[in-house]
Amino acid sequence: MSEASKANSKASDAKVVSTAPLTRPKDSPIDGVGIVAILQKSSGPELLLQKQFRPPVDKAVIEIPAGLVDAGESAAQSAVRELREETGYHGVVSEVSPIMFNGNRTQDPGFCNTNLNMVHVTVDMSLPENQNLKPELEENEFIEVFSVPLKDLYRECKKLEDEGYAIDARVGTLAEGIELARKWSL
Repeated sequence: MSEASKANSKASDAKVVSTAPLTRPKDSPIDGVGIVAILQKSSGPELLLQKQFRPPVDKAVIEIPAGLVDAGESAAQSAVRELREETGYHGVVSEVSPIMFNGNRTQDPGFCNTNLNMVHVTVDMSLPENQNLKPELEENEFIEVFSVPLKDLYRECKKLEDEGYAIDARVGTLAEGIELARKWSL
């Protein structure tokens, strides 16, 4: 623990409220996965997104596919399963990020220790299994799936926010990263 952390934890006038999720499998270092699913289209790469109503913010939220890791499952296995269940798409994992503490239940690591891996998945749109999609949604899931050209993600997020949607931090961060790369010619 750093000196700053020790000082913060000993502060007598500080009121600390925190929570720990009960969703992390005992054999897993993570709670869940966020899936950066890139659809390979002839017009260029598109990011797969979802619209889903979220009661805590009382709005439909623009999100990437995501879900909890099952016991005995790696982040990559979880991402492929969740992608298929939520969207019907079949993809191949190309990258798994370091563990991130901007979890899928809260956007404040100062409040909760929920964590995840972002998993990059490529979806080959020419494959037959990616033509007639059959999501396997749970009884309480109502998800609308759509995609946005990567080059337009920042603009599309602004447009969707203007239309009253909430933008999930993972989607907003991806959009900001793409916009910064464009601005700075990276």
